[in-house]
Amino acid sequence: MPDYPDAGALKAVEAQLAKYPPLVFAGEARALKARLAEVAEGRAFLLQGGDCAESFEEFCADNIRDTFKVLLQMAVVLTFGARMPVVKVGRMAGQFAKPRSAPTEVQDGVELPSYRGDIINGLEFTAEARTPDPRRMLQAYLQAAATLNLLRAFSQGGFADLHRVHSWNLGFVEGAGYERYRDMADRIGQALDFMSAAGITPDRAEQMKRVDFYTSHEALLLEYEEALTRVDSTTGQIIAGSGHMLWIGDRTRQPDGAHVEFCRGVLNPIGLKCGPSLSPDELIRLIDRLNPRNEPGRLTLITRFGAGRVEAHLPALIEAVTREGRRVVWSCDPMHGNTVKSATGYKTRPFERVLAEVREFFAIHREMGTHAGGVHFEMTGKNVTECTGGVSAVSEETLRDRYHTACDPRLNAAQALELAFLVADEIQRSASAERPVAAQ
Repeated sequence: MPDYPDAGALKAVEAQLAKYPPLVFAGEARALKARLAEVAEGRAFLLQGGDCAESFEEFCADNIRDTFKVLLQMAVVLTFGARMPVVKVGRMAGQFAKPRSAPTEVQDGVELPSYRGDIINGLEFTAEARTPDPRRMLQAYLQAAATLNLLRAFSQGGFADLHRVHSWNLGFVEGAGYERYRDMADRIGQALDFMSAAGITPDRAEQMKRVDFYTSHEALLLEYEEALTRVDSTTGQIIAGSGHMLWIGDRTRQPDGAHVEFCRGVLNPIGLKCGPSLSPDELIRLIDRLNPRNEPGRLTLITRFGAGRVEAHLPALIEAVTREGRRVVWSCDPMHGNTVKSATGYKTRPFERVLAEVREFFAIHREMGTHAGGVHFEMTGKNVTECTGGVSAVSEETLRDRYHTACDPRLNAAQALELAFLVADEIQRSASAERPVAAQ
């Protein structure tokens, strides 16, 4: 947590945020929880993705639109390819704070506080920029409000109409992944034409014109989260007004810690990052703290182990949860456990390792008879070169071409779309494995 040097300024910002309208409302959070309950019961799939850390400098409508567009593409691939409803949740409109492994960093012999995300301090390596400033929370709130306004317009105003599936294409999404998407879009168009010919016109199928889209972020900066909590006037429950879904990071999941204490008190759906150091007993203790009523859709377990290490950790967690009868969503974060430093000095994530962890996640759930319910990843609609590999063939030498992230490397649009096809194939395999073999 940041150490704000001016306690009076922090208190003033908290008081101002407490007067602002909430960014999301209790009915929206409950609707998302109901959708996630379908995932927990094996009848839907969770797609959660977006920026590693939202930036003040790069904030613009085009970036929001392009990331939303890629998530729509991925959702269409999953829905059409896997024949399963997809719950769409963005890492957007609140993902400003980032946990850091060390409180300070050193450059050219100078030691300064680590960059913790734009909501806390600045990326520039100066003493002024790196000093935590509570006024940044006000800018984060305004940016989140504007982002949510645009996302609601896109999702409900016709932009997400399935009849516009071809117009969602981004110019730089080319190659094998794009060809598969174009072929699938053609088949969707043919199905829609058939429905229209059969009398099911767009005017009579309003659900095809819009999508439900939710936002999420890590509940890391508790000063911001607490200032935006509100009381639901219909139930008297407490809601975190900063986002529809919040998650607890792998560094802040102490059962008696402040982040768990905050999240257990709000009605929102909660995610819990599960890394290699999490034991089965501690996981059950955390589940009991965060979801004591065993409510489906309340808690999503987001595993993050790294390629080649899933089998060493995930089965024991699944066994404990199944044995205790806990109703959770199982989701896979294939990004954070696969970060490496390239020979050229850039932090990156090899795409083949991301795919490998996803395959291992699905394979273990198939073997254990549980529902692999979702994926959680960092991506952008921009044509970046931050993760190596994929159909865009990013190499260690080309990382420098468009390496724009302030924190962690993100998938670009082509890589995200390629990942969606892989996930759709894995869901189909899992569904086939669940079907009984017909008697000969």
